[in-house]
Amino acid sequence: MIRVVLVDDHPVVRRGLRAMVDDLPEVEAVGEAGDGAAALALLAELPAERQPDVVLMDLQMGTGMHGVEATRRITALPSPPAVLILTTYSTDADILAAVEAGATGYLLKDAPPEEVAAAVHAAARGETVLAPPVAARLLGRVRAGRPSLSPRETEILQLLAEGLANRQISKRLFISEATVKTHLVHIYDKLGVDSRTSAIAAGLTAGLIRAGG
Repeated sequence: MIRVVLVDDHPVVRRGLRAMVDDLPEVEAVGEAGDGAAALALLAELPAERQPDVVLMDLQMGTGMHGVEATRRITALPSPPAVLILTTYSTDADILAAVEAGATGYLLKDAPPEEVAAAVHAAARGETVLAPPVAARLLGRVRAGRPSLSPRETEILQLLAEGLANRQISKRLFISEATVKTHLVHIYDKLGVDSRTSAIAAGLTAGLIRAGG
């Protein structure tokens, strides 16, 4: 039996996911969480025999700990479950940040139930799973020769586009303001710009980030 934990900030979405997961053969949902911090707390509370094999993780979860940071912390645990991202976002920034954080797979929420089911089984076996649109974006990025920002740099650029100040970014990513400024220097240099506005515009044009929040 494959045990799954569901992490999403929308109760209605979690309810739908739970119904789908519980309907799958040899799969059961052993818990739910509304954000990354709640997911970590849940994993700490579950007994050994109920620990999940797979965590289905959303990316953006309101003001709570986002999916990338939660993935990073979960995959750093001594015996981590596989983390399978299930989100509406498919930009380079989101994909690369999730992969860097240790996600085993990346699916989009419009995927049919049978695709999610196959991905859960594959993730439980330790296999990497990428939705076709996600794989296509990664391949396109390589072919297009886009600016080579690191996953952390693209994550910071995305937060810039969402209107966050340096201090807010440092709190969101659990890093110092000085580190944020250092990353900004590298971002500006790689994109050939000299301001936040120009960096955001360049990132949008290159398809590295999504507009707004």
